Amino acid sequence: MQRLYDFIRRHPTGVDTLWAVLLLGLSLLSVVDIPSGPAERLAAVPPVLTLSAVVALRRKWTRQMFWLAVATGVYQLALGVEVQTFDLAMLVILYTVAAASDVSRRLSRIAFGLGLTAAPLYALRFQDQVDKGSDTVLFTLFLMVPFALAWVMGDSVRTRRAYYAQLVERNQRLEKEREAQAKVAVAAERARIARELHDVVAHNVSVMVVQADGAAYVMDVAPEQAKEALQTISGTGRQALAEMRRLLGVLRTGEPQESEDYVPQPDVEQIEVLVEQVRAAGLTVDFEVEGAPRKLPTGVELTAYRIVQEALTNTRKHGGPDAKASVRLVYFDDGLGLLVEDDGRGAAHELYEDGGADGAGHGLIGMRERIGMVGGTLDAGPRPGGGFRISALLPLKKR
Repeated sequence: MQRLYDFIRRHPTGVDTLWAVLLLGLSLLSVVDIPSGPAERLAAVPPVLTLSAVVALRRKWTRQMFWLAVATGVYQLALGVEVQTFDLAMLVILYTVAAASDVSRRLSRIAFGLGLTAAPLYALRFQDQVDKGSDTVLFTLFLMVPFALAWVMGDSVRTRRAYYAQLVERNQRLEKEREAQAKVAVAAERARIARELHDVVAHNVSVMVVQADGAAYVMDVAPEQAKEALQTISGTGRQALAEMRRLLGVLRTGEPQESEDYVPQPDVEQIEVLVEQVRAAGLTVDFEVEGAPRKLPTGVELTAYRIVQEALTNTRKHGGPDAKASVRLVYFDDGLGLLVEDDGRGAAHELYEDGGADGAGHGLIGMRERIGMVGGTLDAGPRPGGGFRISALLPLKKR
């Protein structure tokens, strides 16, 4: 049954042609039975042919077939051809005009008006065959009802089709909006992962490079120091791998998120561990905490840790061999303040201008993006007396 329905929807003109052939056969039979005479039968042949064509081509050329039906009706009135079976095509074309979405409302209303006038015109033309008085009025009203019903049915179908088309359009628009939102979300997640990877890799690899250079330098003269440096490299590498496994774990589905290499997400308490690690790598760092330490929102804690990590990494990269740094955390009632300074040579101009590109494009840009996500503020640039300064304020609630 569904296949038949699909075939009918794909070949509407073919289906209409079959109905037209059936109408043509029935109409010819009714013409043969006209008792008036050969002249009347011959006069009825053109309406049979034209109205059969109207039914066959009503959906392909709706406007043209409508006016052809009107012309056929005028022909019948002029030559006195009485209503026969083929006049059912008048109702069919009226329904089609009312239902067609590509036909203007103006033409649909014209068709409705002409359909309603068809019955009174017929009653006037063939008044000698219609009873006088109230019976004529009732007969006329009776003939008007099919035309009114045909138009109302067609117009309701048109309204339903228009409503369905609006629903389809709205669904397509919503689908496109969902796809756009999904792309934005994917881009944001990629940016977040890129920031995390940059912070993890840049910090830990820089520590490993410094320790490897030191180990190579003292390998022959101080084997114990070289051994300690290699141990630091090994521990730093394991820590980097563990953090990367934690980070990449969010990209996997259906896999356990915990393993023996799993490490918790960095927080403010681990900043002191980070400072000790940087000290072990050879950079002198002063660390100070003001205010009463307390638990902060997860996003704020991670942002604070990554800012300090990136700032100290930049100090090692740009500060020079004798640079010293200081890290200061200040707990306020409504937020957390960070101040990281060094007395080195200072960063290149492009590090703190135009977003803070650092070759890979993730340095201060990543800081600004992180702080923006928690509603904080960042001030980064060279110190008046030399070196570099990064100051950030992270509110407890996003503004």
